[in-house]
Amino acid sequence: MRFGYRLCLILLPLVLLGAALPITGRAADPPASEPPATAAPATGTPAHNPPAPPPESVVHHSMVLPGRTLAFTTTAGTIRPTDAHGEPLATIAVVAYALDGTDPATRPVTFVLNGGPGMASGWLQLGAVGPWIIPLSGDAGLPSAPPTPAPNADTWLDFTDLVFIDPAGTGYSRAIATGEKAHHALFSIDGDIDYLAQVIRRWLDKSARIVSPKFILGESYGGFRAPRLARTLQRDEGVGVSGIIALSPAFDFGGRSSALDPLLQAIRLPSMTAAVRATKGPVTRDSLADVEQYAAGDFIADLLRGVRDDAAVDRLVQHVAVFTGLDPVLVSRYRGRIDMDVFLHEIDRGQRRLASPYDATVSSPDPFPLDPQSDYEEPVVQALIPPITSAMVALYDDQLHWRPETIYRLSNVNVFRSWDWQGTMTGGAQSIDALRIAMALDPHMRVLVAHGLYDLLTPYFGTVLILRQVPELGAPDRIRLVAYPGGHMFYSQPASRAAFRDEARKVISGD
Repeated sequence: MRFGYRLCLILLPLVLLGAALPITGRAADPPASEPPATAAPATGTPAHNPPAPPPESVVHHSMVLPGRTLAFTTTAGTIRPTDAHGEPLATIAVVAYALDGTDPATRPVTFVLNGGPGMASGWLQLGAVGPWIIPLSGDAGLPSAPPTPAPNADTWLDFTDLVFIDPAGTGYSRAIATGEKAHHALFSIDGDIDYLAQVIRRWLDKSARIVSPKFILGESYGGFRAPRLARTLQRDEGVGVSGIIALSPAFDFGGRSSALDPLLQAIRLPSMTAAVRATKGPVTRDSLADVEQYAAGDFIADLLRGVRDDAAVDRLVQHVAVFTGLDPVLVSRYRGRIDMDVFLHEIDRGQRRLASPYDATVSSPDPFPLDPQSDYEEPVVQALIPPITSAMVALYDDQLHWRPETIYRLSNVNVFRSWDWQGTMTGGAQSIDALRIAMALDPHMRVLVAHGLYDLLTPYFGTVLILRQVPELGAPDRIRLVAYPGGHMFYSQPASRAAFRDEARKVISGD
């Protein structure tokens, strides 16, 4: 199995984006002229000395959108989080959009993070919620597509100010500190949360927004970050968070590499089914009730009976073949256990095409169609990295008027490769406990979780099962889960993006 697919559960636009995202060294490694913007070796030898960023840039804009005109101010610059001794750890690039003429005491502000780890916030900034956007589907989602940002009718700026944060090693953010301790402080599960919470607190103080209602939007691994950030802000920074919006999140990585875990098969089956049914007509969450019931019931029961129970295998083959649309002979060969790679290679093999784990309805020609498991880059994220990268550079030039003397990194696989999972990669990395505690402490905190129905990396049904384990913490509608047609970046579909915006507005506006 190729390197990309081994990363895909946690990398992102998503993946992942990517998220949380299968990023290979061929696509994302920095060139030899610029050493990786990750931590230095444990010896303390500096990895590189990034040039000082330019002064903060403040620009006023007026944008005409359908039915309204938005006057807003952009602020682009950096924040330097420090270690316990006050020494700087990194220069973190931050872009803020603030609607003019509003009261800071009541105007919400939303902090936005993408995933990976190793992804900049450009995915959400230009793909979903910022004032400018580029299309991400069809021919517009190809590497050579014209990367020209245009006004975004679906921007969230109508109801919240927006602060986009690029973690160390992504975008224009660069590590400063070196050595093993600095590596842990920037590129580990806990260190990442600690310095990002510090960045948010410093931005609030600098911008005189400490009393504003505060929200966190995170995609993929950013969705994993969001509950931990909310809890750390409460505990360590004295900052309350009014709400969390998690987009295609991975709340719990535990057990996903275990051969004894049938849940991984169960949580992907509804998304596989959704992708197959999408070829025949519209798909909604309600239309998947039959496969959800089967996946959480008889499917798991028969998986646990094992491959030697012929009756259980026969039942699995019969149902899985119907739900996935795959040849029963093939399904029987795998004893009813169809993993992601098999599904992606087989769903459209008749046309010699390979589907994407980010959106199983999207495929591209397979250059190695005779190989059962060909070594090939998936056709969604890899195609989007070039146009989004170019569009972000153009945005910094033309609208933000702020350009450091470094290369903009939408994705940096070296961040992922050097990530300190603190011994949890075989199970245990989760953020749902932080969500429980943060919500228990604050009965007014609201949570929106949004997924794409065709996403096999962070399947929506996995979050359904996780949230079923969360006890009632006040009003039952405090946590709301929505699922839309689309994949990991379902916002690439205009209708899904607009529907997601409406749900987010309700959470942030308190409707």
